[in-house]
Amino acid sequence: MGADDGSRRSRWAGVVSLSAGRLWKRATHTRSGRIAAMTLTVALTIALLLVVTGMALALADGGVTSEDDADVTVVPEGTGTISTVDGVEGPQLGATNERAETIGDADEIDHASPVLIERVRLASADGDGEPRTILVVGVVPDDDPRTVAGLSTDGLEPADPHYGDGTYDGPRQREIVLSTAAADRLGATEGESLAVAGLEVPEAAAASSAVTVTAVENGPDDDENEAPVALVHLSELQTASGAADGELADRVLVWGDEDAAVDAAGEAYPDAAVETDRATDPSALFDDGLAFATSLLALLVGLTICTSFVATTAGMTVDEDRRTLAVLESIGFPTHSRLVVVGLSTVVTTLCGALLGAGLGVASIELLNVVAASTVASGTVAQAHPLFVPYAVVVGVVSGLVAVPYPLAIAARTSVLQEVGR
Repeated sequence: MGADDGSRRSRWAGVVSLSAGRLWKRATHTRSGRIAAMTLTVALTIALLLVVTGMALALADGGVTSEDDADVTVVPEGTGTISTVDGVEGPQLGATNERAETIGDADEIDHASPVLIERVRLASADGDGEPRTILVVGVVPDDDPRTVAGLSTDGLEPADPHYGDGTYDGPRQREIVLSTAAADRLGATEGESLAVAGLEVPEAAAASSAVTVTAVENGPDDDENEAPVALVHLSELQTASGAADGELADRVLVWGDEDAAVDAAGEAYPDAAVETDRATDPSALFDDGLAFATSLLALLVGLTICTSFVATTAGMTVDEDRRTLAVLESIGFPTHSRLVVVGLSTVVTTLCGALLGAGLGVASIELLNVVAASTVASGTVAQAHPLFVPYAVVVGVVSGLVAVPYPLAIAARTSVLQEVGR
């Protein structure tokens, strides 16, 4: 039994060695066009798959731009970090003002602020022009300028006096910082007064008050498609929208040491999701319908292209190599050994293409972000992840395994007698 096992292992080692040597010879031979074409096609297909998946991941993980500079974000469990101001629907956090103060008092924490996003109708206080809807973001500013919703809080007075330790009867600052898109939509300039015509939320009552534009800044995208955004003091927006009852907010931003911020935020909100600003979570793809459909479609297309091309190219290669297979049969290689040689060559070639494609895909994502940042976007449009490499390998191996029956069928029909007759 031991001798038989050793002999079997030796035979399989010889088959694998022969497959590797044969593949290497064909790959380095001057007439290795089909091997190179197969590898390159698989690599390009895998690279495109990773780029599309990276774009879907950026979409699912909160958008294509970096909207705030916080180190940690607290959101309701089951939602992603709201990095784009368009994502205003969904559950909210409660007792945010009080708990943000608790988080901010922790060691190594610089500042913590709830963030509330509402659609608000504003118009010029002098009555010129129709009321227009913009996205107003409530925030608690401090002495240091922070970036929230792509705008700096430097145009707002520090603190939030209207909150009044939970009474909401303190003085109002009545300040607003507009993005350029919001200023264009409202026809407003710095120093101008705007009337609050109402809020587009179900429970909100119309608010009759005025705010002063303290700054107009470039928004996160700074182009004609940019969403009109504005910053105001949190408690004033909570009062106007009805969110003061329960101190509601969409999220809480924390600045400071990341580890300390995660601990403090987790202690204040044990049932919420605490996420770092740079976190990229591939599972977010399953929580976003559009992103999941995009990545799934890219996977199906990638598998189809890889499988079809590998099967066709490998089949043509085996057809050209019938004489070599016949020689192997004549010197004693049984059918299953010859099929192993063909199968290993096909799968290994596909695997090499997948590894090359993984490198090209990650590099393409970085290049895409650089090009986008200098042309149409201000931040990340696609995200890479370490799991992309094993993902590419799995896709490549699956493509090879699905494609290999075709060249195996051609190899199985090859015989010494047929080749001698030819």
